[in-house]
Amino acid sequence: MSILITGAAGFIGSHLVDTLLLANESIIGIDSFNNYYSPSIKENNLKEAKNNSNFKLITGSILDTHLLDTIFKNNTITTIIHLAAYAGVRPSIENPDIYYETNITGTKNILECAKKYQCKRVLVASSSSVYGNNKKIPFSETDPVDNPISPYAATKKMSEIMCYNYHYLYNLDIACLRFFTVYGPRQRPEMAIHKFCNMIRHNQPIPVYNHGKCLRDYTYIDDIINGVVNILKSPNLSFDIINLGESATISTNDLILLLEKELNTKASITYLDSQQGDVEQTFADITLAKTKYNYDPKFPLETGLKQFVSWYQSLNHFA
Repeated sequence: MSILITGAAGFIGSHLVDTLLLANESIIGIDSFNNYYSPSIKENNLKEAKNNSNFKLITGSILDTHLLDTIFKNNTITTIIHLAAYAGVRPSIENPDIYYETNITGTKNILECAKKYQCKRVLVASSSSVYGNNKKIPFSETDPVDNPISPYAATKKMSEIMCYNYHYLYNLDIACLRFFTVYGPRQRPEMAIHKFCNMIRHNQPIPVYNHGKCLRDYTYIDDIINGVVNILKSPNLSFDIINLGESATISTNDLILLLEKELNTKASITYLDSQQGDVEQTFADITLAKTKYNYDPKFPLETGLKQFVSWYQSLNHFA
């Protein structure tokens, strides 16, 4: 019996693969290795997992229904952790078609396989982006999320709706996981913390939108993985939408100050107006995750940034 992880070579997916392999789980990973960012980075993310006999990696797309059928026919898959998606708010405005196709149709394909092959437990990655510019803070899972402000956010909202529909019709246990700005080793290079480190290193001016006033709830990768595993193992899951965040916020300006301290280098900054699609703030109410799924984040931002910068420097970026 195996766990299928889609997007297995990505930032969150590869950490989850490593953690579950340490627990002696049998893992089948699927990843398209598309060029959203360098496929070599994703290959490197799985360099240790590839040597584990409990791990099988399949290169392919969740849009390939024939491939998905073959995977499920040839393996006894009991659980799906669906992380594969096109990510990023701003690129989704420039190229919405690929977001709607991959994030909505791809998720539908995964849910169809769960139904067809009687895979009763499915965890699906959602996003804090679904909250849009909600004024009530912190964001709770019961808040209305009917006003997404980017195609990416809209696709994640639609995925949650489909998940409930499949739970209701086919009695699947499903959790939709609303991740809040995940960071840490292996973070994608275009994401803020990694991008800022690169620009500071090369003495390039950092473009800071909304004049650095945006607030974000940054969540360290280890906390996210522990939360996902707790939900995966929980006997209490039926259908839930669950915030996984740190439940603390920081402005972009203050984040850069912390990075300057850790890197011992002054940043050059170009202040800009708000960019279309960017939410003003994210802030997770994690009461449900804590009380029902024993979620207990351990890494405040200052601690997590030390871990990230240590990893970043180990890549010889500062050599």
